[in-house]
Order: sequence, then C-alpha cells, then structure tokens
Amino acid sequence: MMRHAIQWLRSLVFIFQMYVMLALIGFGFVPLIWFNKKYAMVAIHAYCRWVRWTASWMIGLRSEIRGEPPTDEVIIGAKHQSFFDIILIASALPAPKYIMKKQLVWAPVIGIYAKYTNSIPVDRGKRGQAIKQMVEAVRSSPTPGQLVIFPQGTRVAAGAKKPYKVGTGVLYRETGQPCVPASTNVGVFWKRHGIMRYPGLAVVEFHPRIEPGLELAEFMERLEDVVENGSNDLMQEAGLKVELW
Repeated sequence: MMRHAIQWLRSLVFIFQMYVMLALIGFGFVPLIWFNKKYAMVAIHAYCRWVRWTASWMIGLRSEIRGEPPTDEVIIGAKHQSFFDIILIASALPAPKYIMKKQLVWAPVIGIYAKYTNSIPVDRGKRGQAIKQMVEAVRSSPTPGQLVIFPQGTRVAAGAKKPYKVGTGVLYRETGQPCVPASTNVGVFWKRHGIMRYPGLAVVEFHPRIEPGLELAEFMERLEDVVENGSNDLMQEAGLKVELW
C-alpha cells in the first residue's frame, strides 16, 4: 500500500512538472517561431525529450523507439493509447503533424504548435465531411512531413478493442502516399485517465511501410493486422494478458 501511494505521489509531481514545462517551453519558443517556423519543431523535440527523460527517473517509465522512423512524406497509422505515445512518436520524427480533433485548436500551447506544424483539425462528429476535409488539407499542405493519424479515431485502453475507421485508408488512396504502421504498449503504464503512472518500458514500434496501390479494403485489413498484432506483442512483453483478435 505504501509503495503504491509513493508511486502515486511521484506520478502527481511528474504530471505537474510536465505541464509546467509545456507552458515554459511552448511559450518560450514563440518569439523565435515568429522569426522562423523551424523553431516550432525545435521546441516540440525539446519538450518530448524532456518528458521522456523525466519519466525515466521520476516515475521509472523508460521509453524506446523500435523500427525505422520515416523521414520522408508519409502517412503514419498509429495505435493511440495515451498522451505518451504522441510524445514518443513526435520525438522520433523530423517533421510530425497530426490529424487532431477540432477542439484542440483552442488548447493552450497545443493549438499554437498545431498551427505552426500544419496539423489538421477535424470535426469527428461529421464523418463524411471530416474525411473530405482531411484529404483536401493534406493535398494543400504547404510543408511536407510525416502525417500521423490514429485509425481508431481516439485513445483506446491497453487490451481493449475498437474498430478501425476508414479515414486512414481514404488518405492512403487519395494522396498516393505510403503508410507506416506504428504499434505501442504505452497504455499498460500510462492510462487514458487518472494520475497513476507505472514503471516499465514503454515502446513505440514503426513497422515496414505499406506502399501505395492496394485496394481500400486490403489496405485497411493489412494496417489493422500489423498495428494490432504488433501492439499485442508489445503489451504481452510488458506483462499484460491480451485477448487476441
């Protein structure tokens, strides 16, 4: 009981400093971004390194990137379990930009950097319109980069099941870009809700890319198979008993 309480307190302190540093780094780099937008990525990478470093010694949560992170213009179809997988993915990519829910545009700091990285806000309640908006925004994006989309549309608890949405497949088909699947196990240690963070090894793994040319149904099947099987393997490695699909 005492050990659990200490870990909870450590988690609370970690979360507090994490958001303090989000404000300090985020707002601190804004004057530089006004002169050159490249500093947006400098700030993002600095913050991601900070969170990963402090997580390793404050709460005992180490992190690792496996596979080959892409550096060209691709779509990344990633498993999303908590805020920490966003941090790990962004830390590994040279120019990440995200498909994000529209409400985050108004979030302090996050909204500013969404704008400067050309991330794409969508209204998830309007599915058909959102897909059309995503495709148009990607085609008209002024800067290349790695477009991260979460095929299940939201955070999914470790071990839980949720269907894949067709938006990733439509982007793959309409843009003609390859797609890099990405798996994770971060939800085992960093839950969607609550304060408690658990020690262990959180992993994001980039898999071989799916080249353009597949039919929509075939692409979606392959993406789901790679991401889910990869995530299940990582979660089992972390000690979670996973019910296979």
